[in-house]
Amino acid sequence: MSDPLNERDELTEALEIAAGEAQRYLRDIDTHPVLDRGAEEALGHWADPMPEDGDGTLAAVRELAERGQQAATRSSGPRFFHFVMGGGTPAALGADWLASAFDQVAFGWASSPMASRLEQVAVDWLRQLFELPEEFGGVLTSGATMGNFVALAAARNWWAERQGVEADEVGLSSLPAPLILTSGYIHPSAVQAIGMLGMGQGNVERFARDAAGRLDAEALETRLRELNGPAIVVANAGEVNAGDFDPIERMADLASEHGAWLHVDGAFGLFARLAPAVSHLAAGVERADSVIADGHKWLNVPYDCGFAFVRDSARLSRTFNVGAPYLPSPDDPRPNPGFLAPENSRRARALAVWATLRAYGRTGYREMVERHIRLAAHLAQRVDREPLLERLAEVQLNIVCFRARPEGIPEEELDALNRELGEALLRDGRVFAGTTTYEGKAAFRPAIVNWRTQPGDVDLLVDVLIELLEDRLSRT
Repeated sequence: MSDPLNERDELTEALEIAAGEAQRYLRDIDTHPVLDRGAEEALGHWADPMPEDGDGTLAAVRELAERGQQAATRSSGPRFFHFVMGGGTPAALGADWLASAFDQVAFGWASSPMASRLEQVAVDWLRQLFELPEEFGGVLTSGATMGNFVALAAARNWWAERQGVEADEVGLSSLPAPLILTSGYIHPSAVQAIGMLGMGQGNVERFARDAAGRLDAEALETRLRELNGPAIVVANAGEVNAGDFDPIERMADLASEHGAWLHVDGAFGLFARLAPAVSHLAAGVERADSVIADGHKWLNVPYDCGFAFVRDSARLSRTFNVGAPYLPSPDDPRPNPGFLAPENSRRARALAVWATLRAYGRTGYREMVERHIRLAAHLAQRVDREPLLERLAEVQLNIVCFRARPEGIPEEELDALNRELGEALLRDGRVFAGTTTYEGKAAFRPAIVNWRTQPGDVDLLVDVLIELLEDRLSRT
């Protein structure tokens, strides 16, 4: 086989094979181990040399499907709690398949009117979903990392203006180091974005009042009073170890009083605004200058997807607009999302976002978030009832932070035991939930965000952990 043109008649059958294999994969995803015991062995088969002559369309697709069934991590299933990762709702997955088939370039109106218009609509629907003010504009990104990059680029633009400099034109070399003030909850992706934007990771000042990283609001207020110039304040809606929140309302008050830019990293915690029982945790987000979240977390659209909102959305076009004779004019009134983000080559992520919001609406997402909050409470109750386990933090939202603490094991040995148990859990493969460090202790922090997850799935996590732990203790 050689030129793909010679196999254009195989396209329909290739798609039929892919659809059939996808249905087979999804048919038992609710009960299948997250990772098969033979996954690593299956991966070894992919060490083949690059072929000189291909095997043809159908052979390649069948081989990929067969190996993929064995090797894929079922992270889109209901028992993957290792990271804060959702799956793909039926509507989102169907739309994502169409996004690949339509293969739209979502840069601007000239490349795809459909993708551009749908992104405009989808972003505004998200704004409405989270009850952000109408002046907020936004754009879809590849995830929270690039969402932070986009929002903090706008913050950098604002900060440099306060210094009398157009940073996007002349850079930052003539300016003092920007100050980025936050709690100990700041996520590495935000720090990464700050570094990529040339603002310096070392300029991030963390004001934490305890080992968990909770905000020392008094210290933050003192620092803001000391400053002679503008600052960027980063608030965190949902931190990844225990799902806790910075006091966003208080930080909004401080930012307003001292003329600071308030950025809220709400990668998954922004969804607290949908559930009345926990919406107080995210109160004040509407007062921020920029807000971001992930789509492939609690929105449950396929990877990769995120979004960024900026109150003064014109800053995005000033920061990311590019000019070329073959591109739309900067004053083109039609939507051109490529002018609002760093990527010019952009997949039509809006199709999945639009479809899932169209399918389930505000009510459907509120019900899902509330169900996950109940599941987290159920998991916490299971942990509290188990004498071999110890919960380490209050359950604020959808993450339960706990560790194994068998009687008779000295405190100084518990970290090693929990890390060993975490490795055993991942090797076992039935359920995924890795370890972290919380207040200096090795711990588990399962996060519940997948639309498929039900009580039996979180119960299985506890059951498997107890089984593995008892086996480990029996050998000592």
